[in-house]
Amino acid sequence: MTFDRAVVVIPAHDEADNLTKCLKSVLVAAACVSVPVMTVVVLDACTDGSADLAGQFGVDVHFVEVDARNVGAARAAGFAYGRSVYDAETSDESRIWYATTDADSRVDGDWLLRQMNSGADMVLGVVRVTNWRHFSASSVSRFVAAYRAKPRKPGAGHGHVHGANMGFRADAYWAHGGFEPLASGEDVDLVRRFDDSGQRVDRDAGLSVETSARDDGRAPRGFAAFLKKSMSRQGGAA
Repeated sequence: MTFDRAVVVIPAHDEADNLTKCLKSVLVAAACVSVPVMTVVVLDACTDGSADLAGQFGVDVHFVEVDARNVGAARAAGFAYGRSVYDAETSDESRIWYATTDADSRVDGDWLLRQMNSGADMVLGVVRVTNWRHFSASSVSRFVAAYRAKPRKPGAGHGHVHGANMGFRADAYWAHGGFEPLASGEDVDLVRRFDDSGQRVDRDAGLSVETSARDDGRAPRGFAAFLKKSMSRQGGAA
């Protein structure tokens, strides 16, 4: 499948300290594909000045404000906004690629290119943490062991689902109802619907996104909660 354009959605709740780095990485990834890429930042009940970044990254970065306090609703609002813009141009949704990451994450230069060239209906990547300065070596080892031990389907690749690193065809996204307004697990819920309907899901362990090692994440049962749980099994953060 050849795509004519792409939409990247980044939900953010009081992420001013991280958002600039995230956006710069997404713009690099966008420059590595040969089609137009719209980036939509969804500012969800932000009170930290994140909105001041609007207009600093060019016309292809759009800022949308919502008051949902819900990551699933924020992701959904971002893609609904992207759809409204492209509908005005009578775009063929089968030729639009959607991707999403998180404001505390940074994508690699080939992030979009690898997704769009996969030939799959959905692509799921993994995450990596590069800054462990607040954690002991034993805590990090426990996390790595727990992450690698995540159950997977035989022959289906890794077993992780991260809203910080996933993409899908636009027409398939809308056919499956899009993101539900869930405070946690909105990504897992969407993947389940793709799996249940027999869509081709590429679980690419080589597609990695750098994310933060905080244990006070915005989603109650998101990556930060997994990180905290895996590290506290025999001790905790240093």
